[in-house]
Amino acid sequence: MKYTASLLALLVATTAAAQEAELTREERRARAEVTEYWEPVPKLVATPENQPPADAVVLFGGDNLDAWESTKGGAAEWNIADGAMTVARGKGDIRTKESFCDVQLHVEWRSPPNDQGHDSQDRGNSGIFLQSLYEVQVLDSHDNPTYVNGQAGSIYKQHPPLVNASRAPGEWQTYDIVFEAPIFAEDGSLRKPAYLTVMHNGVVVQNHAELQGGTEYIGLPRYKAHDCAPIQLQDHDADVSFRNIWVRPL
Repeated sequence: MKYTASLLALLVATTAAAQEAELTREERRARAEVTEYWEPVPKLVATPENQPPADAVVLFGGDNLDAWESTKGGAAEWNIADGAMTVARGKGDIRTKESFCDVQLHVEWRSPPNDQGHDSQDRGNSGIFLQSLYEVQVLDSHDNPTYVNGQAGSIYKQHPPLVNASRAPGEWQTYDIVFEAPIFAEDGSLRKPAYLTVMHNGVVVQNHAELQGGTEYIGLPRYKAHDCAPIQLQDHDADVSFRNIWVRPL
């Protein structure tokens, strides 16, 4: 007698089900417990509504820049008003005093109203640099054509966003970023590249994207061995604002 592959599969499944049904409750539980483990127990993290998780490091809560410094040296000199900090044009980039490797990062940002007729890369330009090297672009990309690997949500000059989730200028926007830092061998060679996952206003725009190296404006990206490093925000001569910045080392 000949059986089709699907019929044979059905017979095997039926036989297995019958054998399973013959087991006692204790035997079934013993079999199930083979694939169960109870330790280590995940740490409990409180997640109050509209607040950072209990285990987060708050980098900017709205009233001071104590966690930040100028990349030129000395205190961060950006402006603070109404719970937000805004780029002080010409004062330069700022970076965290603390260094980080793998992180979950939450940043809210707002591009200024486009009341001066700017377009492309001149509209609300800034950037968020992981380890001071790997940039997630900040830009007013609402009805603003530009090169796609330089628009909001891009990994600058490497990966365009999967979709454009931008809101209009003047509206607050959110980035939730998961960054896996690169790993280097003792001789400085690359063992594992960096990866970035980015949600823009709750929409996935980078899905575990592999980075080819640090951000470059001109030329191809490349890796150079480094340790954990600060998170950096860019002064790109635009009045971009930030608020509610927190990070969870992973």
